[in-house]
Amino acid sequence: MSQRPAVAVIGAGFSGLLTALHLAAAPDGPTVRLIERSGAFGRGAAYATANPDHLLNVRVANMSAYPDDPDHFTRWLAGREGWSAHGGFVTRGVYGDYLQDLLRRALESAPAGRLLLEQDEAVEVRRAGEGWRVRLALGREIEADAVVLALGVLAPAPPAAAGADLLASPRYIGDPWDPKARLDGAASDVLLIGSGLTMIDAAISLWRPGRRFWAISRRGLVPRPHAPTAGAAVPMRTAGSPRELFAAVRAASDGGRWREAVDALRPHVQGIWLGWSLAERRQFLRHVRPWWDVHRHRLAPSVARRIGLMMRGRELVVRAGELTGLALTQGGVEATWRPRGGRVARRLGVSAVVNCSGFLGDLEQARDPLLARLLASGLIRPDPCRLGAEVDVGSRLVGAGGQAQAGLYAVGPLTRGAFWEITSAPDIRSQAAGAAQSILSTLRRARAA
Repeated sequence: MSQRPAVAVIGAGFSGLLTALHLAAAPDGPTVRLIERSGAFGRGAAYATANPDHLLNVRVANMSAYPDDPDHFTRWLAGREGWSAHGGFVTRGVYGDYLQDLLRRALESAPAGRLLLEQDEAVEVRRAGEGWRVRLALGREIEADAVVLALGVLAPAPPAAAGADLLASPRYIGDPWDPKARLDGAASDVLLIGSGLTMIDAAISLWRPGRRFWAISRRGLVPRPHAPTAGAAVPMRTAGSPRELFAAVRAASDGGRWREAVDALRPHVQGIWLGWSLAERRQFLRHVRPWWDVHRHRLAPSVARRIGLMMRGRELVVRAGELTGLALTQGGVEATWRPRGGRVARRLGVSAVVNCSGFLGDLEQARDPLLARLLASGLIRPDPCRLGAEVDVGSRLVGAGGQAQAGLYAVGPLTRGAFWEITSAPDIRSQAAGAAQSILSTLRRARAA
């Protein structure tokens, strides 16, 4: 290896970019190779959209890329012409511009060769002595003292109710964020599987005059809106079982202040999750998670108004139930579903189906070749709740034998099983900074030895 240590960061979306920036900013830091298969460095799927109706779900005041500089994003916006805030929210495309500007500045300021962009796909990571080797799809291999997996969200698993012929058909969109995914312009009724934030984005993106969307999820819950302005926090207990905390949130929500109650709990969520037993985590996921998701991950007010209009005009119909069949027909797709609490199945004819069920958590269902090889080699293992890969509190991946892997890290949604709230910018930015500092400290100790 070269005299200067090297770190490979696989994935150049939000989590990978911030980790790479922290590593590259250290004067005695390593050479950083930022590997991205799509070629879109700095945006990732979340911020690559150019749709002006796709707004951030967090106010601009909370979207700085740096946890120790909370006003960084607002200062960047103040120097930008032509942007407009929608009640404190900006488009995700503007935020993508911000991230790419951070990358551009880092490339300009980093010494030559310290921050390298690799447009390729990492297909294998394996041990090489005390370090690692990363094999790329085009055949090259990269040596690294540490590797960071920043793979973002994994595409949802295909619905069990769908046949192979439908999954192979253009009438089925398995990944709503795939830029190549398109609906036939003549598609009238469209089934959206799921009713969360992904469904909201798909309905807005795919809307056409005369088109109707049917969204089916187990509980039929839709994300709630942000208030027009942020409210003051309310006193909240921050310890207890899932049942006790759920009761505390409800008690603190008197007078319609549920947003303030949830926001008061928000800074303590990771600590609460880490303190719960495995049984308590599973209890939360089984009984409370759907309610937490729709109250915690909210819509910008303007987006909520538009969705409300679509629902009132029956351009968007949301139903609670279970899909039991999806069959390709000569004219479209026939969906069979059973309403929640009911016994009699219903049929629904649609032109197309879009899988909006949210990102995949169970790694054993993942179609990513890199993850498949890491699992097969025993370098990683699923977390007990099947939300992603198991990591320790320092974001080091845990192997099949139960030991944390020295020099192998993960950041972002892949670590949800350990931290739960690790899918939004305020959470990921802290994790990325912490993982980078851990890597830097380890490399300094190795250099001093």
